[in-house]
Amino acid sequence: MKFLQQLINGIHVGSIYALIALGYTMVYGIVQLINFAHGDIIMMGAFIAFISITVLKLPIILVILISVIFCMISGILIEKIAYKPLRNSPRISALITAIGVSLFLENLFMLIFTPNPKPFPNVLKVYQINIGNLQISNLTIITIVVSVILMIGLDFFVKHTKTGKAMRAVSEDQGAAQLMGINVNTTISVTFAIGSALGAIGGILYSIAYPVIDPFMGIMPGLKAFIAAVLGGIGIIPGAMLGGFIMGIAESFTKGYISSQLADAVVFGILILVLSIKPSGIFGKNIKEKV
Repeated sequence: MKFLQQLINGIHVGSIYALIALGYTMVYGIVQLINFAHGDIIMMGAFIAFISITVLKLPIILVILISVIFCMISGILIEKIAYKPLRNSPRISALITAIGVSLFLENLFMLIFTPNPKPFPNVLKVYQINIGNLQISNLTIITIVVSVILMIGLDFFVKHTKTGKAMRAVSEDQGAAQLMGINVNTTISVTFAIGSALGAIGGILYSIAYPVIDPFMGIMPGLKAFIAAVLGGIGIIPGAMLGGFIMGIAESFTKGYISSQLADAVVFGILILVLSIKPSGIFGKNIKEKV
């Protein structure tokens, strides 16, 4: 029974990691950029939700909507201001810029809200559903259902809509896509907007599950989601989903059977192991490049 309990806990947190990982994998798939500022989008979403609840006293649906819109706009502005000028530059330049954007956002929110942790308001009445000795909270069920619906919706969007097909075309070859009449800039902006929206929802779900927020709260979930994206195959949407669930389950089992202090070490150890055995990830393909 303990095994099933830890498995459910792992799927719960893993579904949040998977949502966040989708933002990494979408951006990398389109512009070959690892957006390390994505973890801070999670933090921004949580703080905007915090303000909407405590100051504006808005209902949860409006809170989520405002947080998502704010993060979408922020994601587009970050791409336009920080990343667009570096599209033709070496990848290391964009990577350093992404780290710089991340540090800027963390320190900006630290100046605005102070570095002191703040309790996230109780927006959902959490209760336990008992099935024998197994306990499942309504929060766990809501998180998993919302995450799975969003993942399936994103997969459908990318595969079956005009914008989604444009995103896949830009991912394959930006030059050819532009010749075919696709607006590359708009497509990249849409990609950042969708990734940031998923990050905002992930941030809210994470804050409800672990109800303390601070300007640096996005660092560890962001890193774990990045590992999830790499584990599944960076740039591949189903891979990000699978990687997120594997990360969550590995973390939960480590806390339950070994030590909670070793959970992060095991997660990063998985990254090292995957990169050693299959650098392209579970669903990734090794691509040979001629020199």
